Amino acid sequence: MGGALERWWFAPVPARRVRVLSVIVYLFLPLDMLLFTGSVWGHAENSAGYRPVLVARLLHLPGASPALVYTLFAVVVGAALVAAWGRLPRAAGYLVATGYLYWALLAMSYGKVDHDHLALVVALFVLPTAARAGEEAAGWAMRCVQIAVVAAYFLSAYAKIRHGGWEWPNGATFQWAISRRGTFFGEFVASVPGALLIGQWTVLLAETASPVLLFLRGRALYAAVAFWGLFHLLTWAAITIHFLPHVICLAAFLPLERATIRRKRAGGSAAGKPAPVVGDGAVEPVR
Repeated sequence: MGGALERWWFAPVPARRVRVLSVIVYLFLPLDMLLFTGSVWGHAENSAGYRPVLVARLLHLPGASPALVYTLFAVVVGAALVAAWGRLPRAAGYLVATGYLYWALLAMSYGKVDHDHLALVVALFVLPTAARAGEEAAGWAMRCVQIAVVAAYFLSAYAKIRHGGWEWPNGATFQWAISRRGTFFGEFVASVPGALLIGQWTVLLAETASPVLLFLRGRALYAAVAFWGLFHLLTWAAITIHFLPHVICLAAFLPLERATIRRKRAGGSAAGKPAPVVGDGAVEPVR
């Protein structure tokens, strides 16, 4: 049992997969800090209402101030660009992780806590561990990100029932959301009899079953990832809630290295050089 569990945790994946995901995550951070957690900027000038979340309380972290916010942004973005470039991947990566964690804690300490950033924070801490390491280290890092993605879904289902009870799937939850921030598309869906109730149960059941993502393979896995991608797209279209930081981390389930391999194949063929043979996530020279 222990051996099987260890093989599951450390299932080898190409190091290139971690590298591609790292670049995606690091280049996404400036957008996130300017738009999706951009409320921190407003609190820099007016820190009233700072109610630190648990981690911030345990670490005795001060609230936002102009000096802190501008310095934190510059450090995180600068280090993220360095790490995305491939320089000092561990040192820069850990600097990004700790700095962004502080930024996220600030964003969540002036109002509601958004669970769409859970997987992103986990990714920032585990991706540097696989920098210039072997395929097992890469597999462990990707598995941690995958578990964080699944945990966000599963714990969301738990929270729905814990705080909303069975009225969440059986009541007017989506109707209330559409009345507050709905779009033309959302209002159209709401006009279809029974559509919102079916949608509520679909979300709850899908979130509850989300751990299956960790065990699917091949086309079944890609279909499940596509389902969640479509779900988030429809959520954004209906009530303008995007979950983009979480969607970015869904890429941890995909063979990201294959896109770069195909690009290299095309480049090699165009230059008259032998193209590599692409196997299951591996690149081998033509023999």
